Amino acid sequence: MNRKLGPYWTLAILTGLNLFNYMDRAVLNAVRTPMAKEFGIGYGESASAFTAFMIGYFVTAPLFGYLGDRVTRKWLIAAGIFVWSLGTVLTGFAGSFAMLLGFRVLVGVGEASYATISPSLISDTFEAKVRNNALTIFYAAMPAGYALGYVFGGHMADWFGWRSAFIWAGAPGLALALILLPFEESKRGAADGAGAAPPVKPNIAEFLRLFTNSSYQLVVWGYVANTFALGAFSFWGPTFLEQMHGMSTGKADTFFGAVIVVAGFGGTMIGGFLGTAWQKRTRAGYALLLTISIFLAVPASFIALWTSSAALAMGFLAAAIFLIFLGTGPVNTLILETVPVNLRASAMALSIFMIHLFGDMWSPEVVGRLADHWNNLRKAVLVLPGALLMCAILWLVLAVKMGREKPEDHKS
Repeated sequence: MNRKLGPYWTLAILTGLNLFNYMDRAVLNAVRTPMAKEFGIGYGESASAFTAFMIGYFVTAPLFGYLGDRVTRKWLIAAGIFVWSLGTVLTGFAGSFAMLLGFRVLVGVGEASYATISPSLISDTFEAKVRNNALTIFYAAMPAGYALGYVFGGHMADWFGWRSAFIWAGAPGLALALILLPFEESKRGAADGAGAAPPVKPNIAEFLRLFTNSSYQLVVWGYVANTFALGAFSFWGPTFLEQMHGMSTGKADTFFGAVIVVAGFGGTMIGGFLGTAWQKRTRAGYALLLTISIFLAVPASFIALWTSSAALAMGFLAAAIFLIFLGTGPVNTLILETVPVNLRASAMALSIFMIHLFGDMWSPEVVGRLADHWNNLRKAVLVLPGALLMCAILWLVLAVKMGREKPEDHKS
């Protein structure tokens, strides 16, 4: 019989794996410039490597959401880790840009399994009063992993070539894929008082009600706009510093990595625990934190992208990243808590599908194509503050709605 793994060990393992998840993803952003030079491609075409990853990621997310509400999750997690790690290693051996695109699709498929299922497992491990804190810790691996990816990828590219960054970034996951298999996973709904009786498996009618769940839809569409902006920031940040402020690839990646690990990690942790405290005072606590942080991020991001001063650009870029990451834990908690227990994996999968189909699947390439068309990267990136403004407006509507509704209304 499998041993029971304690909740905090479960969280520690899943968070550690999530660190590698985002590290592998960020390596592509870090080595874009030398990779593009080797393949002889421009801004827009190089950004299509990110689009290829997103196709594998968001297209398969609904499948993993369906499976995540019905079958043993630890096997799906193990398969996801192995597939994304294999795809990352193979990226380093791509003989052509077309081959590289295929391997990035494979990375996306593996990460879709992990990203869809792990949050629902955490939700079934921690009760509601501490769930947001647990999810905040899990998602704090996102900025930390991105930062490691930028720093690791940038320096590996400088020292040994861009291909080595992918090979060595993906290797650990191949060894860690089986780490959860010896342990028993939490029962669905156990942390919500469901006891030994698991929730009824959802049918198609219940799933379709996610599209009429107004609270869930406001969370997700705000997240779409947020992800559109953050995806383009993440991809073009180092290149922007290289092109507009004369930094080398290694220095730009190191700076951007440091900003994400300090501002992103700090924002995620501060916002998560602040959101938990605020939610205890009002039902709209999470939504209010999301709204205020993004409204403040709009002018910060505009100044960062428009100023000709490198010092001001770096300072306001750090401020914008901090503000954007404040809502990382609360937004994912709201995705899981605005739906019935038996739809958590499906709700996470649908949110992943939507935020990437309408968000960062296209935003790096949109910015790249605009930069090619205008021959001006600075002008192209100014679409990002506009996307953040749309996000803030949607989450403001959510905050007003949640402040008025009864406790049971948000799951209808």
